[in-house]
Amino acid sequence: MTDKQRTLLIIEDDPALQKQMCWAFDGFEAVVADDRESAVAQMRRYEPAVVTMDLGLPPHPDDVSEGFLLLSEILALAPDTKIIVLTGQHDRENAVRAVGMGAYDFFSKPFEPELLTLTIERAFRLYDLQAENRRLQQARAGSVTGLITRDAGIQKICHTIERVALTSVTVALLGDSGTGKEVLARGLHQLSPRAAERFVAINCAAIPENLLESELFGYEKGAFTGAARQTPGKIETAHKGTLFLDEIGDLPMALQAKLLRFLQERVIERLGGRQEIPVDVRVVCATHRDLKAQIQAGLFREDLYYRLAEIVITIPPLRNRDGDAVLLAHHFVRQFAQENGRGAIQLGEDAIAAIELYSWPGNVRELENCLKRAVIMADGNRITAEDLGLDTGGDDDEALEYLNLRRVRDVAERQAVVRVLARTNGNIARAAEVLGVSRPSLYDLMSRFGLKKDN
Repeated sequence: MTDKQRTLLIIEDDPALQKQMCWAFDGFEAVVADDRESAVAQMRRYEPAVVTMDLGLPPHPDDVSEGFLLLSEILALAPDTKIIVLTGQHDRENAVRAVGMGAYDFFSKPFEPELLTLTIERAFRLYDLQAENRRLQQARAGSVTGLITRDAGIQKICHTIERVALTSVTVALLGDSGTGKEVLARGLHQLSPRAAERFVAINCAAIPENLLESELFGYEKGAFTGAARQTPGKIETAHKGTLFLDEIGDLPMALQAKLLRFLQERVIERLGGRQEIPVDVRVVCATHRDLKAQIQAGLFREDLYYRLAEIVITIPPLRNRDGDAVLLAHHFVRQFAQENGRGAIQLGEDAIAAIELYSWPGNVRELENCLKRAVIMADGNRITAEDLGLDTGGDDDEALEYLNLRRVRDVAERQAVVRVLARTNGNIARAAEVLGVSRPSLYDLMSRFGLKKDN
């Protein structure tokens, strides 16, 4: 457990008892507060995992409302913090009320230091277990099969996929080519009640316009020259399952009207046929095009867009996904090394730096092809930047600079100080309170970052 995790905030207005508690709990990094204002400031500054607090705080020693107000503020500020409330010996009713609001436990005064220490230790352990559980849940990126990520934005998309999978709404996946739209579509299907049925995909841009209608809707025998037998289309084939319409932005206008009718009526007619065939199918579509711009240009029907875009999920490009390029690169190296019998081949430090610096206009698909080629062509058991052949347009040291924690912290702290000073209109006292630091500390930060106080 780190020092930060073992920080214990003691909120107590009696100076003698405050001193006694600091001495009794010397196994923790104890910080103290004696009123609501200072307690909130200490919460912001130290972000303690565990708090002990007296419900009867000044300025109203006989009115516990001040304590409950602080309790609610702490829970709003840090919901995962474990709060142990201390009450008078005959004040069990308010103690139970505090637990009902979200406090972890309560003790009556006077308390046995040894027993309270055990409760504090248990609170720290629970905090650590819950934090580890959240970390593992984030690392697994939801339940979308085939998706590898640690990026917070993609993880949020995965949770959205999990929620909408249980419904029957039509989902539109928007994003650049190669970002993983089909992977997400398949993941949605596998998480849905239709998982046991077929997942049928068709690329609307890859099939000539004169053939696309028959591919989608099927045809009867004799419908056109060469139609020797009755053939169901992709929509009919996906009955009870999921239909994935990739590159829907390239669908010809004539077919857009027919697709709209299907989405409205849930029936189709094969080419050359007269019989309406009901089809129960979940529709997921994807495109790299800006559909709203397509509508403005008269290339895409607005009514079809609103039928397809009941839920819209926008997938960020690989360059905007923190850490994913290198994470995926390691995965592809292991995969292709196994497929091509290259043993324990690994990425060198210069290759990792090059991957971080490159913008990946082709996204995950480009990364995959690049690593496949590098695994096959690399000499020895280490892939170098030269093997990747990427034009990074920068120095590898630039990537390493942003892996330095001191540099990252300085950048983040400067941004926070500048933003808060702007929000508080240069009020140093207010800015220090919002940032959770003392005024001298804020002055030190401003001096370090070359920020002058406004006159």
